[in-house]
Amino acid sequence: MPTVPVVSMTGEQVDQVELDPYVWDSPPNDGLVHQAVVTYLANQRTGSASTKTRAEVRGGGRKPWRQKGLGRARHGSIRSPIWTGGGVTFGPKPRSYRKSMNKKARRSALRCVLSEALRDTELTVVDAIDLPQPKTRTVVEMLGAFGQSGRKVLFVTDESGESLLKSSRNIPGVDVIRARDLNTYKVVNSEHLVVTRDALPLIEEVLGDG
Repeated sequence: MPTVPVVSMTGEQVDQVELDPYVWDSPPNDGLVHQAVVTYLANQRTGSASTKTRAEVRGGGRKPWRQKGLGRARHGSIRSPIWTGGGVTFGPKPRSYRKSMNKKARRSALRCVLSEALRDTELTVVDAIDLPQPKTRTVVEMLGAFGQSGRKVLFVTDESGESLLKSSRNIPGVDVIRARDLNTYKVVNSEHLVVTRDALPLIEEVLGDG
């Protein structure tokens, strides 16, 4: 059963905790992780891009000049796609990019990337993050104590992460997410995970074998 040290906000070890091997010792599966990331990114797209066809562009109801006798090319409308200001041929229209992925596969992909973070020692478990009021400097100093200054760090908290969110939103590369909202893309897109001790059982409750 894997164990990791639990540190304080100053980086000092205060305890150690055992992790559920079903969640934190999963074998790699690059294909499944790729599918989860592609699905997440596709589902973030609004699909709102839209262009007008020649039938939707205003104007162009009258033939610009007569068919014959002027030595000019034949045209029926100034809103033809070959005209400036005309319609767009095969342009984008509002559509859904949504992809689906079953719950079992989605959770398996998340276990893979969490296990990879543990194997690469890119996981820090912090005993508690005590921020009575939002203060960016405190979070910057904490990242320095963890040796993660200037890196892309993902904080995973329990339900009480509002103060941390406000304290870290001005720090480039730092993101905060609740344990129940954790997803594969967020983990893959970060370089280091900082998980609060209270968030661990929430993660293992969702991803565990039970």
